[in-house]
Amino acid sequence: MSQDRTIALIRAYYDAFNAQNTEGFFALLTEDVIHDINQGGRETGKAAFRTFLDRMNRNYEEQIVDIAIMVNADGARAAAEFTVLGTYKATDEGLPPATGQKYRLPAGAFFEVRDGKVARISNTYNLNDWLAQVGA
Repeated sequence: MSQDRTIALIRAYYDAFNAQNTEGFFALLTEDVIHDINQGGRETGKAAFRTFLDRMNRNYEEQIVDIAIMVNADGARAAAEFTVLGTYKATDEGLPPATGQKYRLPAGAFFEVRDGKVARISNTYNLNDWLAQVGA
């Protein structure tokens, strides 16, 4: 896959996320997609990712902005640096109580691309920064 096509794929991934276009989002993933959760485990498959995203949508309202996408020469790997603008709207298990706190969090993600789709995404952000912003 070319660099340009990979950039377009990653941009479409974040566009679908921001639009809460769940079906469009999942159409961009391989069936066996690997999702590395920040400071958490590794999940495999669209069903696991859908469960994760459902929980996130229940507890958080987020938009991804200021996206910078970098791609390797053959388009098989990419990285994105961005800012998460969010609202903590419902208490997530094991985390502080949600009271509608707003947050602005620098973050990043690493991608593997296969057959024109996202095959792996590894997200990273500073959890301590987020906890401080929500008043933990």
